[in-house]
Amino acid sequence: MRRKKMGFWRHFIFLGPASIAFAIAVMIPFLISIVYSFTDWNGVANEIKFVGFKNFIDIFTGKAAFLDAFWFTAKLAIVTVVLVNVIGTLLAVALTSAIKCKGLFRVSFYLPNTIGGLVLGFIWQFIFINGFPALGDKLHLAFMKLPWLGTETTAFIAIIIVTVWQSVGYIMIIMTAALTGVPMEMLESAKIDGANAFQRFFKVRLPMCISYITVCLFWTISGSFKTFDLVYSLTKGGPYASTNTLAMRIYNDAFANNKYGLATAESLIFFIIIMIITGIQMYFSTKKEKELL
Repeated sequence: MRRKKMGFWRHFIFLGPASIAFAIAVMIPFLISIVYSFTDWNGVANEIKFVGFKNFIDIFTGKAAFLDAFWFTAKLAIVTVVLVNVIGTLLAVALTSAIKCKGLFRVSFYLPNTIGGLVLGFIWQFIFINGFPALGDKLHLAFMKLPWLGTETTAFIAIIIVTVWQSVGYIMIIMTAALTGVPMEMLESAKIDGANAFQRFFKVRLPMCISYITVCLFWTISGSFKTFDLVYSLTKGGPYASTNTLAMRIYNDAFANNKYGLATAESLIFFIIIMIITGIQMYFSTKKEKELL
């Protein structure tokens, strides 16, 4: 009995402060936000009026423009997740082969990931508005003189370009570590058995990296759905709110439109969406890992 008490206090000393801090900073505000989601509070007034499920009804009937932001975010997430993981893996394959200056290339590709989204957005905004048209005039390339941030289609492509450029280096580093950890004996055995380079990659190297791929997918899916700073500094949701992400929609409703109750309802739905999507992804990824073990 005494040992159990000692074990309890030992665990409390180590985990207690962190648990209390987590409860104060995360759990309590989360529970309070659930209450606010059933109100029409504007974030300033002392009077709070409960409106029941009105905020949720407005969201799902399209009155809050939440669904438009969701479909744009979903489209953005699908494209960026595929491109970032595929290009990052290809870069990792190239940089684990026998080429010169591998360290320099790794630093060059990873460097954009160290730049904050706001700074990166403003830099690329200047490039799209001033840099590309200037190069287009010099090189006589019509596509570079397009209004990159002026139409819905080109703005979407611009966001994809910047997002992939920023994120691909992180995936490259993870997959480089994964590919270098594949035992050479397995690759040599496959080569002796007659497998070509293509077969060795897809039948041996890639399946051995499945746990790393799970991490990459989780990071890119959750990150793409939470995109805010880069889009905010690059397009501010324009033109005509065509590039509004879910995070930006929630931000605008809370701090620009003074609809704090609606914004908390949107954030709660946003949390559930991310939890479901990442949960499904983790389920199938871990299931695939178990099959390969």
